[in-house]
Amino acid sequence: MPERGDPGGRRIRLGAPSRRLRTLLLTLAIIVVVGVAWVLFANFWTEWLWYKSVGYGNVFTTRLWTRLGLFLVFGLLMAAAVGLNMYFAYRLRPAFRGMSMEQQSLDRYRSALAPFRVWILVGLSLIVGVIAGTSASGHWGTWLQFVNGVSFGIKDPQFHKDVSFFAFDLPFYRFLVNFGFVAVVVGLVVAVLTHYLYGGLRVQSPGARATPAAQAHISLLLGLFVLFKAIAYWLDRYSLAVSSGDFKSASQFTGLRYTDANAVLPAKTILFIVALICAVLFFVNVFRRTWALPIIGFGLMVMSAVLIGGLYPFIVERFQVKPNAQSKEAKYIERNIQATRDAYGIADVQSEAYAGSVDTRAVLLDEANGAASIRLLDPNIVGPTFQQLQQLKQFYGFSRTLDVDRYTIDKKTQDTVIALRELNPNGGQSRNWVNDHTKYTHGYGVVAADGNRVTAEGKPEFIVSDITPDGAQSPLGNYEQRIYFGEKTTEYSIVGAPEGTTPTEIDYPDEKLPGGQAVYTYTGDGGVPIGSTFNKLLYATKFADGNILLSDSLNEKSRILYNRTPKERVEAVAPWLTIDGDPYPAVVDGRILWIVDAYTTSNGYPYSTRTTLGDATADSAVRADERRGAVGNTGNVNYIRNSVKATVDAYSGKVTLYQWDEQDPVLKTWMKAFPGTVKKQSAISPALLDHLRYPQDLFKVQREMLTRYHVTDPRTFFNGSDVWKVPQDPTSAKQVGGEQPPYYLSMKIPPAQGQPAETAQSFRLTSAFVPNERQNMAAFLAVNAQPGPDYGKFRLLTLPSTTAINGPEQMQNVFTSNTEVGRVLNLLQVANSQVVYGNLLSLPVGGGMLYVEPVYVRAAAANSYPLMRKVLASYGTAVAFEDTLDKALAVLFAGAPPTIAPDDPNAPPPTTPTPPTTTPSPGTSTPPPATGTPPAQSPSVKAALDDAQKAIQKADAALKSGDFAAYGQAQQELTAAINRAIAAEQSATAAPPAGGASPPPAGGASPPPSP
Repeated sequence: MPERGDPGGRRIRLGAPSRRLRTLLLTLAIIVVVGVAWVLFANFWTEWLWYKSVGYGNVFTTRLWTRLGLFLVFGLLMAAAVGLNMYFAYRLRPAFRGMSMEQQSLDRYRSALAPFRVWILVGLSLIVGVIAGTSASGHWGTWLQFVNGVSFGIKDPQFHKDVSFFAFDLPFYRFLVNFGFVAVVVGLVVAVLTHYLYGGLRVQSPGARATPAAQAHISLLLGLFVLFKAIAYWLDRYSLAVSSGDFKSASQFTGLRYTDANAVLPAKTILFIVALICAVLFFVNVFRRTWALPIIGFGLMVMSAVLIGGLYPFIVERFQVKPNAQSKEAKYIERNIQATRDAYGIADVQSEAYAGSVDTRAVLLDEANGAASIRLLDPNIVGPTFQQLQQLKQFYGFSRTLDVDRYTIDKKTQDTVIALRELNPNGGQSRNWVNDHTKYTHGYGVVAADGNRVTAEGKPEFIVSDITPDGAQSPLGNYEQRIYFGEKTTEYSIVGAPEGTTPTEIDYPDEKLPGGQAVYTYTGDGGVPIGSTFNKLLYATKFADGNILLSDSLNEKSRILYNRTPKERVEAVAPWLTIDGDPYPAVVDGRILWIVDAYTTSNGYPYSTRTTLGDATADSAVRADERRGAVGNTGNVNYIRNSVKATVDAYSGKVTLYQWDEQDPVLKTWMKAFPGTVKKQSAISPALLDHLRYPQDLFKVQREMLTRYHVTDPRTFFNGSDVWKVPQDPTSAKQVGGEQPPYYLSMKIPPAQGQPAETAQSFRLTSAFVPNERQNMAAFLAVNAQPGPDYGKFRLLTLPSTTAINGPEQMQNVFTSNTEVGRVLNLLQVANSQVVYGNLLSLPVGGGMLYVEPVYVRAAAANSYPLMRKVLASYGTAVAFEDTLDKALAVLFAGAPPTIAPDDPNAPPPTTPTPPTTTPSPGTSTPPPATGTPPAQSPSVKAALDDAQKAIQKADAALKSGDFAAYGQAQQELTAAINRAIAAEQSATAAPPAGGASPPPAGGASPPPSP
């Protein structure tokens, strides 16, 4: 290094760091390494502690050892591929390299690298090995399925191999071949570079370009590469059975087509043989050391790939298949239809012709009333209503979208809208570490409402409401009300204390107690003990929160609760399952349990069409709800089963997995891989069984497939002449959009021809279909959603294609375009109140389709909530717009006079409506309000609207002050004022009746005559 003198005569060496600086840098490096190692260890060890706390330590260890084994095996193989090729290339270097400018230039690099040669070899091998091992460890699921695979008992029609070969074996074989390709390519690159550096390969030097040793080495590696290519060609033959086509195209479907079976498959076999021959030529070149034969063989392989693998299938497709595609592809389309229906669990779905005509029997009103328990309380709309009426304290909250379940109240089973009063960390309480993590730790209590009724003010008719102390009997029985684990509970909490310690957790409000709050100490066994200093340090590192280590709120009995949402807990203990996007709560045997549906999926079912779960399960309800997303796995699948029902205890966080589908081979495979994690179906208690239901996300995937695969005739399928789609949700706001969600409903379905009528309603999940390019009704789909002999049984009612029957979007247009409906809606929107449409239910009744839709009104105040005001209903061409469902059905089926004037100018004046006594039906969010110009106001109309305005102002003031009694009184006054305005407006516009005819229903259509 250059040196210079200083004025004192000392010599200073330039460019070299001082000893102090070197020591400082080394110390900092050690600190960084130790810090990173500690963080990695803390995350690893806390994960292990969490798995032990939930009783699934075997899941953690099985996955850990599997990942570690794959990391070591494939990491060492890749490291060996790099190290050995570099080592042998160096050992095979020529003793004499000749004198040339190229070699003289390389001598400088050889000299510079000589002292570090071993370090470079070891270091490069380790780096590449770690990268390869890390990548291989991510395939732990592929390995476990390969070694634990269970037979499906179904053979594919082309190769006659069990489906398990394609689902479990073929993916692992593909992984091995791909790894082999990478290892050989990396080894080849390293060998070529090393041979070039040490003179085994020459680019510019005179004489031979490669030494015999280098030529043999490279020939061996090229032979291995071509051998792996031959294996890949052989596996490509089987991959044709799961090759993906376009779900939207009838000519591009999953599985072998005519060209694949008759051109591509033979071509792959020929290319396999050619590649084997070429590999042998390269291996022979190790001894013969001439490039002529290998180059000829490689050229033959490339030419074969172009002509046989590409051109020949193109000729067959263009000149044989395209002119006769329907007949050529019929056999393969039939395979695709059968495999798809089997893989998605819809093989037994058979279309049943449904008349779609309007019945005129006199008993039709009774039949309509008994056809379904028409749930008027819309769980997608009334979340804010639950929030305002049942929040009680600002630190509680409800999910935006509520859940539907069934409960037996007074010996009668009824559809129930249910929600939990969960902890809301952003509810307005003082935010600090102590409050957030040690005092406000849990929610409290269930809130449930009758799905079929509302109060006179349009509020939910609550079955369980308010907060009751421990031990108080409720209609749902006595149960543990505290909710430590829930969908809104995303922060960690530290709970627990020794006996005799003064409780500090906020429990529930009670004005009789000091401070107006009950306090509590968690006594459950959920969470991880955090009393020791070591565990405090671990979790302070994990959550990057020093308060955990320094706070004196912790004691030897403290436990830390985290991973608290039901979905993430089930995903963690069963990482091989795909989780439904909508866990729902139920009171079971004195506990609040979250019920979580879980699926086994595969992407390797031969001939079955693929779909993307995220797209198939998205609808207007999912898009409008911030808590719901698509199912856990949003990738492509072509096989799905609801194989597991899971529960999460809202108090203890205990996770239990139950085997639901006892025939599913994918679940059996995972149960072999993770023994003891899933309990048998027989372990499900009767009380829990009563609350299980058919899952929505599975139903959405199945209905998506049925839009095409309801067709079982290959020719019709190929023509695409009978393709359906799920209608857009006509009640959804434009900014939300999306398909109409399926609806849970207790109902009876008209019997199939020759079958007895159903004697009782069954809890079902329903959906409508419309033709692909039109909006009229095409079919109605329902699946039995309650456990029992008929669980999972589908009914698919197809309507005649020769008659245009209104679909949901068309029916919504009929509703909102009706003159009198629009007039009333304009009155309901007084003082900028918003009209919100509930979900539009489609129900098969008497050969026709009955549509029912609740109408809500939301006041203009910031904290207002929707209340049900009206019910829209239609059957055939008749339309009713009434205060109650009973009245609407009476107008449609019994000829009762409507309470709104029809479009007919000669209709008689209507009777004055009574205040509403029913509730809204289930549906999605808010569409734009009905348009139209308000009618000219008579003095009586104006007076009524003035009263309505005063009632709204009174309601707003009561809501701001928290006086819900005054708010309810104001709502009653508002309802009465609006009804007076409607009646006055109708009286002012109606003409005297013509003749003595009875008035037709709203919408201008006559009611069906009695026979």
